[in-house]
Amino acid sequence: MNPTIILSCIAAYFLLLFFISYITGKNDSNDTFFLGNRDSPWFVIAYGMIGTTLSGITFISVPGWVASSQFSYMQMVFGFFCGYFIISRILLPLYYRLELTSIYTYLRDRFGNSSYKTGSSFFLLSRTIGASFRLFLIATVLQFAVFESWNIPFYITVIITISLIWLYTYRSGMKTIIWTDTLQTTFMLSTVIIIAYTLMQKMDLDFSSVISLIGDSDYSKTFFFDDWTDKKYFFKQFFSGMFMAIVMTGLDQDQMQKNLSCRNLKDAQKNMTVFSTILIFVDLIFLSLGALLYIYSDTYNIIPPENADMLFPNIALNSGLPIYVGILFIIGIIAAAYSSADSALTSLTTAFCVDIIEFEKQDANQQIKTRKIVHLFMSLVLLGVILVFNAINDQSVIKSLFTVAGYTYGPLLGMFSFGLFTKHQVKDKLVPIICILSPIICYVLNLYIPFGFELLILNGLITFIGMYFIKINK
Repeated sequence: MNPTIILSCIAAYFLLLFFISYITGKNDSNDTFFLGNRDSPWFVIAYGMIGTTLSGITFISVPGWVASSQFSYMQMVFGFFCGYFIISRILLPLYYRLELTSIYTYLRDRFGNSSYKTGSSFFLLSRTIGASFRLFLIATVLQFAVFESWNIPFYITVIITISLIWLYTYRSGMKTIIWTDTLQTTFMLSTVIIIAYTLMQKMDLDFSSVISLIGDSDYSKTFFFDDWTDKKYFFKQFFSGMFMAIVMTGLDQDQMQKNLSCRNLKDAQKNMTVFSTILIFVDLIFLSLGALLYIYSDTYNIIPPENADMLFPNIALNSGLPIYVGILFIIGIIAAAYSSADSALTSLTTAFCVDIIEFEKQDANQQIKTRKIVHLFMSLVLLGVILVFNAINDQSVIKSLFTVAGYTYGPLLGMFSFGLFTKHQVKDKLVPIICILSPIICYVLNLYIPFGFELLILNGLITFIGMYFIKINK
């Protein structure tokens, strides 16, 4: 595929983002940057959060899972729905009542400064590695599809990638992101639907026949109740999905910052309800696309790649489909990656400013200067981590780092649960030790007893029990 064509389409895409940034970026106050002035329409946030939730990893990975997992992922999606309901009824009322900018401020008010710093630090670590991993993937795709043919070094590709995000978020942050996420969600979903329609036309199928074909295939099995030791067992996936939603949305500054930008609690709850409902259908579309990709491979004798993540890219870019399919795929994966990366950069800036350096003690003008310095600093941190990933040059090691970063959400689950469901105070200085030991114990256990996504629940439980042992007896 001609790199010039791809680059021209990417340039046009980013011109749209910069146009939105220009329209929304006329006010660079901290209230605008962190919470979008708390006047964002809930339905716009709900739609945009789809793109944020479905990152570039999801964009290429979910379709590839279908061969080994069928539609079992939907069991987790139904768990997500229940988790989002819990968020809207328990966590959002708490955050709005306390009028929080950073959700980890709750830990300071509940337990003390050490717990507060620990919670925010765990978020910073996890989100930095997670966002860097996602951006590393998109930079790798761009390098392969565009810049490599022009002999442009990888580090230049990464600098361009990070710089683009910084440029359209540095002034108005969340205010801009809420609207750019809407555009990026539209591009991502349109890409999937158009590519699926192209595959249907190629195989002379209409909508009803595709539904029947997928339904009759081995790929479409959704519910697994037979073997409780199977990672696909319904209750394992359902409850894992529920707790993952609670932790990776409800206890994540990135996702909650959008909800806190709504006009009031009722709007934020509407946002969560509509968002979680739409997400069910969107995930079903991605899984259906995966089944369609495998059926297409079988029909045209295309050997699926050993790495299932490469199924979608391989067919979109290298299977003789019209050129617009490859272009749409590149734009779709960029939209998916940037919709999560831009909000990650903003939330990292928020957590560092509010939680770590406590910049609210400064005067208003100094706060804005500090925020802009931190925003640039966080961009450079992401750049550095991505370059480290590239230097490691070992996908298995990098994915292991990404997995380990996910362990840091377990202590957040334990800390917030202990705060919400007990009235105990704890020895605040010991909380960091508990939170460090918990993921280490889980990592060691996982070496001998392989867990699935339910490891998150175990991680949170160990933290909860650890905090009980350091409670203060009155």
